[in-house]
Amino acid sequence: MKIPTSYRPLIILLIGIALVTGYAWMSGDMHEPVKVKGLAIKSWTTTNGARVYYVPATSLPMIDVRVVFDAGSARDGKQFGIAQLTNELLPEGAGDWNAQQLAERFEDVGADFSNDAERDMAVISLRSLTEKKWLDTALETMATIISQPRFDQKDIDRDRQLQLVSIEEQQQSPEAIADKLFYKNLYGDDHPYAHSSMGNKATLTSIKREDLVAFHKQYYVGKNAVVAIVGDVDEKQAHQIAEQVVGTLPAGETPAALPEPKPLAKSVTVRQVYPTTQTHLLAGVIGLERGDKDYFPLYVGNHILGGSGFSSRMMAEIREKRALAYSAYSYFLPMHVRGPFQMGAQTRNDKAEETLKLMKQELRTFVAQGPTADELEHAKRNITGGFPLKLASNKNIVQYLAMIGFYKLPLNYLDKFNQQINAVTLKQIKDAFKRRVDPDKLLTVIVGADAKQQ
Repeated sequence: MKIPTSYRPLIILLIGIALVTGYAWMSGDMHEPVKVKGLAIKSWTTTNGARVYYVPATSLPMIDVRVVFDAGSARDGKQFGIAQLTNELLPEGAGDWNAQQLAERFEDVGADFSNDAERDMAVISLRSLTEKKWLDTALETMATIISQPRFDQKDIDRDRQLQLVSIEEQQQSPEAIADKLFYKNLYGDDHPYAHSSMGNKATLTSIKREDLVAFHKQYYVGKNAVVAIVGDVDEKQAHQIAEQVVGTLPAGETPAALPEPKPLAKSVTVRQVYPTTQTHLLAGVIGLERGDKDYFPLYVGNHILGGSGFSSRMMAEIREKRALAYSAYSYFLPMHVRGPFQMGAQTRNDKAEETLKLMKQELRTFVAQGPTADELEHAKRNITGGFPLKLASNKNIVQYLAMIGFYKLPLNYLDKFNQQINAVTLKQIKDAFKRRVDPDKLLTVIVGADAKQQ
């Protein structure tokens, strides 16, 4: 039977995975813990100013390339939604190819392409086999999408409409409503983190083609780019790949730093009635930025408070002991500037007051007393034991590389992660939480059918 050309890359990949997995199983490697040390990250700058981060990975004939730009919705200005719409339109038409032709070029060589825009960054990702003729096609297509988007009006109209539909759907989701209210009220109307990445109907419908072209021209430039490469290529090839993918972009300039957010001066409660059987509860404060000196004490402390699922205090008190909610959680989200600390749960409308009281009570107790020695030891074992699994695939590693590059973290961040976790003390956790999380200055968001009665 003759194998279709378009299936051959996938078949080769599956054979490669089978061989590698089989070897690992026969040699016993499948039972050995993955080691974190030895992830030698190389870094350099392209001719137009893009920062490149590279790690060789020769176990499979594959490569992951991830390009991130400081072009997330925090750069929307007053045109809320333009970063998301710009990013969505990149693969809709570029160079001489329309959306279908671009998709076929990736499909024909077994490559996987994706793109997205978040608050801080815009992301373009590629996974490809490293066979030259297939990789060349995949990289050429990726480079064209990044540097030569067409922004055809018909594509703009279609993608804008899809984005408007998504906004409409979010207005029917109590979870999305709560999230929007949380960011808006935590950061205030004037901060770039306050609005949704999707934008709103008024701003989105006012965006013109020339606005999209101008946004791309300003932010999709060399000095505003980070390229992460992980795979079966040597350093010389990695240099060539980085230049091919972003080297034709103008150097441009890095954007101005984002403004520092201002924490709330007192507790604020925002309620919105919504016809649903479950009330959505969120509470939090302004948290920390990437690279913050308090990151590791807060990370370990939050693991104990509400970041470790069933072993966390919040889950034990709210779900296990009282069955008030299916899930109760807390997390810090470090960003370019201080991202949020958030606690959350959803519960029956008639149990919202009790659940919210427990959430706040657990936070207040933790801030005042900190964790126990046993909780700290358990958290350290849990975090360090699970960390190698986060580096068990090239896809995960390339995401970490992009994060390290984008936020300018140390090159040894991953190698020293477990060391930093193990160095955290009870005193550091208690001190960091007291300074950074004030239970008397919480934003609380309540979205539910009986919200006025809470």
